[in-house]
Amino acid sequence: MKFTKLSLIAALAVSSAFAGGDIAPVEPTVTAEAPASESDLAISANLAITSNYVWRGMTQTSNAPAVQGGIDLEYKGFYLGTWGSNVDFNTASDNSLEADFYAGYKNEIAGIGFDIGYILYTYPNSGASISDNPDELYLGLSKDFGMVGVNGKYSYALDDFNTDYWEIGGDVELPMELTFAASYGDYKDVGTNYIVSLSKEIGKFELNVAYTNFDADAASGFDDEDHVVATISTSF
Repeated sequence: MKFTKLSLIAALAVSSAFAGGDIAPVEPTVTAEAPASESDLAISANLAITSNYVWRGMTQTSNAPAVQGGIDLEYKGFYLGTWGSNVDFNTASDNSLEADFYAGYKNEIAGIGFDIGYILYTYPNSGASISDNPDELYLGLSKDFGMVGVNGKYSYALDDFNTDYWEIGGDVELPMELTFAASYGDYKDVGTNYIVSLSKEIGKFELNVAYTNFDADAASGFDDEDHVVATISTSF
């Protein structure tokens, strides 16, 4: 996933998701709650096909399509999950898969939602050990005002290959059951990005079209990027 694109490529010949406020991975995790009399444990899964896996404004598939999916377990606000996608960093590495693992707790206080957790990004085909993979702690906050919602997230890098990241965003419900969303993020010493998207639910599926823009910091070694991304996703 990631900033690894800058550091892990050099260190491990790997790089690159759930993760994040990007349109990819799109994670419409809709939890099917079991009746309270039976169990407080809930299981959900998600699946998406996207024209380009974009993470924090940067393509993780060399502008190629990706198939993505994950599964989550939740118990009284505590959750545990995994998510995966194909990746392509156009390097000599055989790395072609990203598998993320995360755990956390989410709830609401005085109408403000919070989500605090830990995520580990791994690349099984890279040959790197678990300790060499990037990981983060994150805190997300959100507030629903009815037809308008706002959110923010801060990710604190725990490894030596990554840097901190923050983002803010919001969404607005439009006529015809459309949703407009926008976000802005800053990746320390790497660059900034913004995303605007339009989505619509059709039955059990969600269609999303987004424009993403990445403005690299001068000393980061990255190039500026912009993409138009189409995604279809579902959850069950």
